[in-house]
Amino acid sequence: MALPALAIFVAFGLVPLVGVLALSFTRWDGIGAIHPAGLDSWRTVLTDPGLPHALWVTFLVMALSWAFQTPMSLLIGVFLAGRQRYREFLAVLYVIPLLLSSAAIAITYKALLDPNFGLGAGLGLPFLVQDWLGRSGLALGVVVFVVSWQFIPFHALIYQGAVRQIPVTLYEAAQIDGAGRIRQFLSITLPQLKYTIITSSTLMVVGSLTFFDLIFVLTEGGPGDATRVLALDMYKRGFQANLMGPASAIAVILVLAGLALALLLQRLGGRDASASQLEGA
Repeated sequence: MALPALAIFVAFGLVPLVGVLALSFTRWDGIGAIHPAGLDSWRTVLTDPGLPHALWVTFLVMALSWAFQTPMSLLIGVFLAGRQRYREFLAVLYVIPLLLSSAAIAITYKALLDPNFGLGAGLGLPFLVQDWLGRSGLALGVVVFVVSWQFIPFHALIYQGAVRQIPVTLYEAAQIDGAGRIRQFLSITLPQLKYTIITSSTLMVVGSLTFFDLIFVLTEGGPGDATRVLALDMYKRGFQANLMGPASAIAVILVLAGLALALLLQRLGGRDASASQLEGA
């Protein structure tokens, strides 16, 4: 029964990955013939002074978006796990950003943040009338905010489902002992969500390595290279400079970074995925 899934994984996962790895040792403009190039592409990428900066921006966006998304997703997920009727309406409302394309979201925010014709100018709010996408610090903050705004609903849904799996008897026992809502959250909910947090964090961290379309439409990596993440650098090399070899080398670096981070998070979470069921009891 596992053979069809395994075949699909090999065809659309392993084969393209091996192809990209092989392509990183060639010289190809994307159109003509492919020529072997040995380690030239890797040497070009690894000696490029822009690579450390792109790595730094990538990990900075990753860290900031994780630090913002995790508590917000957790709180919203716990809130939506309640049984009140109006929360069903809010659950639908919160999931709307997840249904929109990244390009559409980027175009919308780019228009809203325009210092001349955007939201600040239209409402007469001076503190919103800034060059949000023209200043390095502000542009990076906008990218982190928009990315978080788009993906918080997805992780909130994960937490919502996990909270509803927590035995109600734990909360009932805590209430008998006089524990309030905050104490129940800290002593029961958080320990029970340990592995859900690990899973959500893994998806956030690995997913942040592939942020491209939103950043491309929103800032194109600017101002300067302030928001030029590694995935955008890969696109610019491969499809704008027609250097498929170096672009493939960057793709391999992204895969290795994602694999290392995923393994690290799983290592931090421990090996026994059922242990959290005993925590908080």
